[in-house]
Amino acid sequence: MTAIKQRPPEKNLHSQHMKRLLGIVNVSQAGQTKKTCYMCTQISTVRPVRVTNSDKGDFYKRQQTWEENPEFDLHFEKVYRWVASSTAEKNSFISCIWKLNQRYLRKKVEFVNVSSQLLEGPESVPSGESQSVAGGDEDVLDEYQELSAREEQDIESMMETCEYAISNAEAFTEQLSRELQVLDGANIQSIMASEKQVNILMQLLDEALAEVDTIEGKLSSYEEMLQSVKDQMDQISQSNHLIQISNTNNGKLLDEIQFLVNYMDLSKGHIRALLEGDLSSPKGIEACINASEALLQCISVALRPGHDKLTAVKQQQDLFSDLRDKFARRLTNHLNNVFIHQGHDQSSTLSQHAAELTLPKHNPLHRDLLRYAKLMEWLKNTQREMYEGLSRTYVDYMSRLYEREIREFFEVAKIKMAGTSKEAKGKLQATLPRKESALKQETESLHGSSGKLTGSTSSLNKLNVQGSNSRRSQSSSLLDMGNMSASDLDVADRTKFDKIFEQVLSELEPLCLAEQDFISKFFKLQQHAAVAPPLARPETEESDGNMLRRMPPHVEHRHSLSSDKDMVRLMMNKIFQCIETELNSLIALGDKIDSFNSLYMLVKMSHHVWTAENVDPASYLSTTLGNVLVTVKRNFDKCISGQIRQMEEVKISKKSKVGILSFVTGFEEFAELAETIFRNAERRGDLDKAYVKVIKAVFMNVEKVASESQKTPRDVVMMENFHHIFSTLSRLKISCLDAERREAKQKYTDHLQSYVINSLGQPLEKLNHFFEGVEARVAQGVREEEVSYHLAFNKQELRKVIKEYPGKEVKKGLDNLYKKVDKHLCEEESLLQVVWHSMQDEFIRQYKHFEDLIGRCYPGSGITMEFTIQDMLEYFSSIAQSH
Repeated sequence: MTAIKQRPPEKNLHSQHMKRLLGIVNVSQAGQTKKTCYMCTQISTVRPVRVTNSDKGDFYKRQQTWEENPEFDLHFEKVYRWVASSTAEKNSFISCIWKLNQRYLRKKVEFVNVSSQLLEGPESVPSGESQSVAGGDEDVLDEYQELSAREEQDIESMMETCEYAISNAEAFTEQLSRELQVLDGANIQSIMASEKQVNILMQLLDEALAEVDTIEGKLSSYEEMLQSVKDQMDQISQSNHLIQISNTNNGKLLDEIQFLVNYMDLSKGHIRALLEGDLSSPKGIEACINASEALLQCISVALRPGHDKLTAVKQQQDLFSDLRDKFARRLTNHLNNVFIHQGHDQSSTLSQHAAELTLPKHNPLHRDLLRYAKLMEWLKNTQREMYEGLSRTYVDYMSRLYEREIREFFEVAKIKMAGTSKEAKGKLQATLPRKESALKQETESLHGSSGKLTGSTSSLNKLNVQGSNSRRSQSSSLLDMGNMSASDLDVADRTKFDKIFEQVLSELEPLCLAEQDFISKFFKLQQHAAVAPPLARPETEESDGNMLRRMPPHVEHRHSLSSDKDMVRLMMNKIFQCIETELNSLIALGDKIDSFNSLYMLVKMSHHVWTAENVDPASYLSTTLGNVLVTVKRNFDKCISGQIRQMEEVKISKKSKVGILSFVTGFEEFAELAETIFRNAERRGDLDKAYVKVIKAVFMNVEKVASESQKTPRDVVMMENFHHIFSTLSRLKISCLDAERREAKQKYTDHLQSYVINSLGQPLEKLNHFFEGVEARVAQGVREEEVSYHLAFNKQELRKVIKEYPGKEVKKGLDNLYKKVDKHLCEEESLLQVVWHSMQDEFIRQYKHFEDLIGRCYPGSGITMEFTIQDMLEYFSSIAQSH
């Protein structure tokens, strides 16, 4: 800085290039060795320059331009980063650049991170050393004005017309001065020539000024008049504004009053209907429905802010609450009485329906009660406690009514079922007293006062459900009946049982569906969100009442059932709580009468469960029948297990022939019955599985009995029984037992052949032993033609053996064989002729075999049998015809 003060760069450098210095700052490059540099701003350039001290002398020269810096950055082609010697110099320099930018540049330079105080004016720039340098040129900056493009073009064209404009500036300047003087003279002469016209113009201007004064005076008077009108209009506008505000307030007040009158006013007719309306007649019920809906609208109206503070609104709300409570109590009392009376009236027809094995229809009761459905919805929305209490009352009375009807219905069904056997019917009727005695006996048995189970069937069933052996625990009359075998019942009895069981299910299904549909409609359980079921609350209070009272509302809601369907199902469980018990008891009785009844029950129950699931998979009927179906399936499995166990326990007589085993005929009966019952049934898969189990047991036990048989040959037992099994499977065409059918046929064929071969060895026993010896020698390596040279098998021995079997002896032996076979075989299967024909074929085969051996081992001997094949055919035919 000392050097710059002694010799300023403006004098050294800028005067040489005819440029004026406006700003200067002492800087050094950031991150490099400090070197004395000056940054200058000039008028003639848009770029700052850097001035540095030359190494050769004490003068300065201009360097390259640069761009922007963080503390002091200049952005040009690249970024130049500088550090000023002091903050004051930096601020002064930046302020100078900003002024030049504002004055000369059309495209403004962007200043980033620069204080707004530096960009406002010269007064914001701190005083400093460089400020003094730039201050002297401030006036020059204000006087200087850049030439426009037009002026530059004119100057250039003028200089082009003068050849020495550049080479001899003084001559060019003198020429310009002379031309300027000529122009000034011409201008003055022109002005002097137009003086008269100027005077005329001045006179016209004076007249115009006078006219303007006149007009201004008139305008002033008009303005005063308009001012008074303006004041009056302002007063009128203010009055109109006040009137408008008043009208707006009155309109809003009228809207509020109309709102309250429209939504908070209940007509006298509605009040009279709520307090005194007839709930028995259709017109009265309709009036009460309309009044209750109007009351609900008044109660549910959303009041605007501040309405609840009005005395009239409070009085109306109190009136509505009082009307709501009174009408809710009146409606609840009336419906309670309706439930009670309808229950008593309906019970009078129980005996008539029970005798016909039908359940009373409750359609009239449902039709009468459905008139109150909208009132029940109103009660549900306004008085939830009364609604739940009314629901519990309905469930309580209807459960008693249905329990009486269903128990009476099932008692008659049991009598009709037991009637399939006369003995069972007599014993069952002997234990069924009149209804009053049955109810009394039920009460005593429930309290444990009786040691013997001698009550009615319904009371026994109720006790059995509480015990562990509900299926086999019946009344004493049923226990005395004992197990009845399937052979004691004919097809007609089973068909009758099937019809009775179907009648029971057909009566229960519409009854449950109708009641469930009524509950959904009457109690409005399909249109609103789930609520806590009225039947669940008392049980919860009994189990843990204190905890329930302490629960906050959101906890109670969390413990409520998830949907209306759950509530309907819970009410149905309460109303029809005896159905599942009675069905299980009826199923146990049917199984007791005949174990094959489980087949009928499985098919019927499966069909009804499938039908109920198609209607509503989550319905009470579907759930209950599904539970009972499990019991029926269990009984069916027990029936199959019982059949298998009976096979394993079969004992045969040692003194009589076996014949067709009882369990083989039992399987035939079972298969025929099952195919009849399960035709087009949904549970065919269960039957196929049972078939496989039973047929395996049949095969195994047939072989077991055949091995244990002493009177009848094993082959005969196997042959006859497997032939019977094959015939049964072929006739019934059970697809799942095709493999077993083929196996039965193979076993029958094998044991028939074995029996025939073993039996035929006796009529020609010596001849058979002789040729067996011949075959043994040949097998040992002796040539066939040399066999006759052995002493034991020479021609003489052969003739001797053949002579022992003349045709008469052969026929006698075959006749004895026929009688023996006849003793072995049973008459039921009629296999005697089949076996006899097989023996004929086998005998002929042996005969041909003997002749072949004679021809090969005794060639040329001329030895032949004493009888021919034709003789044998006559023997077999005559023996068969004679017997």
